[in-house]
Amino acid sequence: MKKALLIVDVQNDFCPGGALGVKDGDKVVPVINSIIDKFDVVISSQDWHPEDSVHFENWPPHCIANTHGADFHPDLKSEKIDLKLRKGTANKDDGYSAFEATNVSLPDYLLEKNITTLYVCGLTTDYCVKASAIDSIDEGFHTYVITDAIKPVNVNAGDDKKALDEMYKHGCILVESDELKFDS
Repeated sequence: MKKALLIVDVQNDFCPGGALGVKDGDKVVPVINSIIDKFDVVISSQDWHPEDSVHFENWPPHCIANTHGADFHPDLKSEKIDLKLRKGTANKDDGYSAFEATNVSLPDYLLEKNITTLYVCGLTTDYCVKASAIDSIDEGFHTYVITDAIKPVNVNAGDDKKALDEMYKHGCILVESDELKFDS
């Protein structure tokens, strides 16, 4: 069984001080860095919005392509990433899920690499992590969500809990990073 880690949107604009900063968003970085070497393949997604994205009708402008805000958090071990997915690249594209990437078909890539199990972490629990995890299940992959390596936006109080419940009901397995025990 080959396993991949999907790091969702751990970008400057989603961390404290960013255009859409998530409370404690940067706290996922050390957790992700501590587990990144346990995986056969490491994949990341990045919001990569054009300046005129309709996505900004609902959100403050963030992760605009080729800006500092769209870059990975500087402490993330991004050199370990095998595939970088870009999403939300068209002006009418929200791009919440990594499975909506425009530069590579994530399901095709995972199948090519014989990946059967996907572990999801990153930002944000209640939007992009949830969308990516649910799409992973829908694509037929065994899907785990690493709960101490995700943080929510929580537009409404309790959105994070609702998102975790929804992912669990959809078939995702919720785990903590210290529960990850793999054979070498």
